[in-house]
Amino acid sequence: MKDRKILKGFFLGASSCFLGMVILVLVLEIAGIMNLSGVLAIGGTYSALEHKILNKVNVLEMFINEYFLDEIDEEKMADSVYKGVVNGLGDEYAAYYTAEEYQDIMEKTSGVYCGIGAYISVDADTGLVTIVSPMKNSPCEKAGIENGDIIFAVDGKEVTGVEISQVQALVKGVKGSEVVLTIIRGEKQMDITVIRDEIVEDTVNSRMLDDRIGYIQISGFEQVTPKQFESALEKLEKKGQRGLIIDLRDNGGGLLDSAVEMLDRMLPKGVVVYSKDKKGEKQEYMAEDDDSFDKPLVILVNERSASASEVFCGAIQDEGKGKLLGTKTFGKGIVQGVFGLDDGSAIKMTIARYYTPKGRNIHGKGLKPDIEVELKDIVEKLPESGMEVDNQVKAAFDYLAGM
Repeated sequence: MKDRKILKGFFLGASSCFLGMVILVLVLEIAGIMNLSGVLAIGGTYSALEHKILNKVNVLEMFINEYFLDEIDEEKMADSVYKGVVNGLGDEYAAYYTAEEYQDIMEKTSGVYCGIGAYISVDADTGLVTIVSPMKNSPCEKAGIENGDIIFAVDGKEVTGVEISQVQALVKGVKGSEVVLTIIRGEKQMDITVIRDEIVEDTVNSRMLDDRIGYIQISGFEQVTPKQFESALEKLEKKGQRGLIIDLRDNGGGLLDSAVEMLDRMLPKGVVVYSKDKKGEKQEYMAEDDDSFDKPLVILVNERSASASEVFCGAIQDEGKGKLLGTKTFGKGIVQGVFGLDDGSAIKMTIARYYTPKGRNIHGKGLKPDIEVELKDIVEKLPESGMEVDNQVKAAFDYLAGM
């Protein structure tokens, strides 16, 4: 397979080796008449599963050719078959991406793309797509979209239950083009038009709190994040920080390679995470830099801290380099890989489990914070500057200030 690309992150994933003739199940002739069995009947022998599929396809072909009223959209029908094959795995993280969807995903992970500029999440139970927060000065913010808004539809297409990367692909597009989001806010439903623009994702924000306690918020682990993180850390070091808070709350993950690169800056040489695939083969990811962070550290987490966030937190916790504060993390201890196919499309599926340096797999369990603090709907103030913060940030500040 030419130019096969694998991303371990999001964690995105897939595999193509098992598809074989099944993925060719649908071929449509220019005349609009379906000719499904012809492709599957090219020489060779077939498994019981392939014969079962072929027989069912023949029945479907007969009914569609006899009764379907409208023209057949060949490309749409073919893509639907490919998506169905992957969906049949029962893997909630598996997906088939068209060439266009895959290109959108690659742009998103690069940190530079054209879109609306918002962080979104999908509830695992309800499938609701929610605005976690609009980016500052983004098209989304300018259009009046707010934290907690539910995206019901994009350009009239309902997105409830749709895989998050596909929702992201729908809201992206050409700079200056419009996208209509159907938003549910409380009991109201409204259509809001957003004009897409180039988004250079600022995944890291930092500032110095009182008592020379640094604060770094990381919204996602994208390609641009390690450099942004290193820059923020250097600025705080130059200002003489004596302790650091890293805020990974609501950080749903990103690229594994980015998390590993950032851990390389924080931890001494050694294994920071490892994975095992279906064959039991182990792959280790190492910190190789001589530098490591040597000041008191607290990482803020919550139930939406997931995936690459948990890789980062798990390594810090195992190595005793910092304390986790907040509530238990999401619990995603599996790895997906994205495989680019020759026609520009891609498939994704779960390919391995990952483990912290001490061998913990937290899938379905999450990471328990060292200091449990529930987020309260109150505003607290830092003692010297009077800066307003939430109670979890204040608890982390108090812990570090007392050291």
